[in-house]
Amino acid sequence: MSEVPEVPEPAGERSARGLSARVPFQVVEVTGPSMVPTLHHGDWLLVQYGAPVRPGDVVILRHPFQQDLLVVKRAVERRAGGWWVLGDNSYAGGDSTDYGTVPEELVLARVRARYRPLPRDQRSVRGVLSWAVSALRPVSAARSVSRRLRAR
Repeated sequence: MSEVPEVPEPAGERSARGLSARVPFQVVEVTGPSMVPTLHHGDWLLVQYGAPVRPGDVVILRHPFQQDLLVVKRAVERRAGGWWVLGDNSYAGGDSTDYGTVPEELVLARVRARYRPLPRDQRSVRGVLSWAVSALRPVSAARSVSRRLRAR
């Protein structure tokens, strides 16, 4: 399951929409393999709170059973009661196939861009140039939706 640490918690009665008024954008780090190949462990994400979610978007949400745990998944389709979310890595699990539809209020933010840090052991000029070309990318629904999701 891809966890997303260090995202601010809404205080008291504030909803995710109230949080978006205070902090519309934030940078968070991905941990775990559930969104490979789109996102990798160690990637940094620029997320927008309160942004409208469409099918295919990568989103940050509260885990339905552990609401102190924030995860990153792909919003596949809107269903009665919320969003059906899946990880891009079908072998990692930890998505709607395990916990069902995620209520709308638990979907907090939409991922806008991904930054992949330079690996510490990367020293070749060719490797650094390759990294530079692909380090910062928008995370768009049309480019990132896997074949597995379109086949369903």
